[in-house]
Amino acid sequence: MAARQIVHVDMDAFYASVEQRDDPSLRGKPVLVGGPSARGVVAAASYEARKFGARSAMPMGEALRRCPHAVVVPGRHRHYTAVSEQVFAIFHRYTPLVEGLSLDEAFLDVTASSTLFGDGAVIAEKIRAQIAAETELTASAGVAPNKFVAKIASDLNKPDGLVVVQASEVAVFLDPLPIERMWGVGPKTAMTVRALGLETIGDLARATPRVLDRAFGKHGPQMQGLARGEDEREVIPERAAHSVGAEETFERDVGDRTVLEHHLLAQARRVASRLHAEGLAAGGLTVKVKYADFTLMTRAMKLDEPIADTDALFGAAKELLDRFDLSRKRVRLTGVSATHLVSAEGPSVLFPDPKILRGNKLEAATQALEGRFGRGKLTRAALLDLDVRGESQPGGRTRTKPSGG
Repeated sequence: MAARQIVHVDMDAFYASVEQRDDPSLRGKPVLVGGPSARGVVAAASYEARKFGARSAMPMGEALRRCPHAVVVPGRHRHYTAVSEQVFAIFHRYTPLVEGLSLDEAFLDVTASSTLFGDGAVIAEKIRAQIAAETELTASAGVAPNKFVAKIASDLNKPDGLVVVQASEVAVFLDPLPIERMWGVGPKTAMTVRALGLETIGDLARATPRVLDRAFGKHGPQMQGLARGEDEREVIPERAAHSVGAEETFERDVGDRTVLEHHLLAQARRVASRLHAEGLAAGGLTVKVKYADFTLMTRAMKLDEPIADTDALFGAAKELLDRFDLSRKRVRLTGVSATHLVSAEGPSVLFPDPKILRGNKLEAATQALEGRFGRGKLTRAALLDLDVRGESQPGGRTRTKPSGG
């Protein structure tokens, strides 16, 4: 049986590269995409900015301290989505098995496409060439027999690179790589693992059960299997739904943050209900605010771990609310949208947060009770003045009407 051919394609500094493409004056300059305030977060950093230590997900203030001459550009999410659709259309020319991880990266299973287009390496090169010709952007790719190895490969020769790992080369390829290349091994975990003598992926592949247990606990066997290049996960074609959201327009503009948080909680609860019903979890979250003057603003974040329960969604929404100017402005609409949707079946990261696991179990129990006794029979103390549709009960402070979700 022939080995699978999995391609991982990752656009190079996607948001920043789009900005540099669209504005020639930015080319060759360090560019940071995100809000200009120090409390904002970097959505993307160009390779020129990365040389100074700036990177995505870093507070903008920190990024500018490291790279004070960087040009800060506000994000254009709708535009990036349109460009992403161009890129994904190219993927689908070669296979229907495309699993999008975000706007700028995807796995492709091209095993059955070889008779039409050539092997994985040939297909990856064609895809990169067509992306460059049609979008004027560069992409890096990794080709391997499985997703784990393909993702590592795509990151080793960025930007504008291609790394191919044949089935017979997997062990040799993985052996010398630093342990931080492992999925699920962040800086904190790496310190613990290195203290046990596991410096490389090869060291992990050869580790004894005792060392594995000390380093990773119950996840040890799974980690060692990956380190040995064993990964049977299938490429799952992207779902039709790109986001799940809920929003409300207030009949009277709101200037009280506490009231806004109550509505975000109600919206998070509705989103959680839909995610649970569809077996999904959110890898990202977007909060929308429309001010009294009809100015519409959005703030978005990528989550460290997919979430699907009300409390986790609400917590992320409150973080995003901090990034809006509420000091002198009143609000007429808020909305919460779950993005970067993934299957909720099983953990999506190697070391799932116990708090998130508990939240998911509580959400499932809550949904089961509502299914038994009826929607709206169960609510939270903070929402006693709002019914599940966002309308005020007697004595409530703000009456709203639903406008989406």
